[in-house]
Amino acid sequence: MALSSQRQTGAAQIELDDTDHRIIALLRADGRLPYRSIARELGLTEATVRARVRRLEDSRTMRVVAVTDIEAAGYGMLLAIGVQVENRSPEDVARELATIPEVFSVNVVVGAQDLEILMVAEDQAALHRLLQQRIANMAGVRRLTPSLAVNVLKNQPDWVPFHDAESP
Repeated sequence: MALSSQRQTGAAQIELDDTDHRIIALLRADGRLPYRSIARELGLTEATVRARVRRLEDSRTMRVVAVTDIEAAGYGMLLAIGVQVENRSPEDVARELATIPEVFSVNVVVGAQDLEILMVAEDQAALHRLLQQRIANMAGVRRLTPSLAVNVLKNQPDWVPFHDAESP
């Protein structure tokens, strides 16, 4: 389990105190940690922990989510792919790419590419099918620039840029 930040417009901004940060740290270490254990660790009541977690979730400051280990799920290949688009809007192509189960991130970007996607493949045969038969033949896709990850040095899905109240 991992913790993710989800500050969005329309959500109430809340000030995080030391107790909030300590609760978040414990949930980052184990998102399934019972409120009773958190309360015991921090010297709080279970009701206080429950109320604080609910406040953090309701304000969209955090949410506890499951994170999949791609290798354990059977995917041996991780790719970042730049996509150049023509004769179709990048947003339309992006929405179609987002329907592919192996694609887990789709971004409209400014630069040499129109889109950047992150995807996984089980093996080379699956990669070939996805790239050549599915993505390259998609309406509007002009060019693909795939990059295969050969050594993942950091993949930290629970990274969140929390700022202390004293920070500017």
